[in-house]
Amino acid sequence: MLNEQTVTKLYTMKLNGMAEAYKEQQQQPKAAELAFDERFGMLVDRQWTWREDRALAARLENAHLKLPALIEDISYQASRGLKRSQLEQLATSEWIRYHQNCIITGPTGTGKTFVACALAQKAARDGHRVRYYVAGKLFRELIDAHADASYGRLSTKLQKTGLLVIDDWGMETLKETQYRDLLEILDDRHGSGSTLVTSQFPVNLWHDTIGNPTLADAILDRLIHNAHKIELTGESMRKKPKRA
Repeated sequence: MLNEQTVTKLYTMKLNGMAEAYKEQQQQPKAAELAFDERFGMLVDRQWTWREDRALAARLENAHLKLPALIEDISYQASRGLKRSQLEQLATSEWIRYHQNCIITGPTGTGKTFVACALAQKAARDGHRVRYYVAGKLFRELIDAHADASYGRLSTKLQKTGLLVIDDWGMETLKETQYRDLLEILDDRHGSGSTLVTSQFPVNLWHDTIGNPTLADAILDRLIHNAHKIELTGESMRKKPKRA
């Protein structure tokens, strides 16, 4: 009866990991032979793991990643121009801790989205808040936010995001007001978050895509000056087995 009460109290206090570990110890006769400190340490370790797993699951759910990509599954075929040493460095997520950016360019089908999602998934595993958007959807969400007076709330959410992924940049023609929204987002995130952008277009064409020279200078300055650049090449990976 006392054991059941203890388990109930642990669940009530949301110490689910510790409760499960405690129940397992009750079913293992040899557990009674362990010292109190050792048994207690095992309970604490299980609770810690349970909490961390829940936090990671929440970060991944909120990230809305397009693909369930893993950094361990990235292909380093020579024809792609992808450098293992560079990806291994980015996989540490240190660049996010230092609020640096990442730009991935290359033809359609070369794995830009997969690499971006793999880096984002690793960032979530390393404790960072992540949010993925296809560029067009982000700008439509910003338009809707202006319309229903929720722009401030959306802006705050983006500001608090450790890694913001903007996929397929440059695929849609935007209005000047939309570029101003982007500039405001980048300004708000300066020094507090990292941005990862993928695009079919090389960076040297982005200025002309934006149109307004002053806006283009400001946006590119905030994106490019401290960015890690990955330039993918080769044929479409969609013609090959499903690895990025």
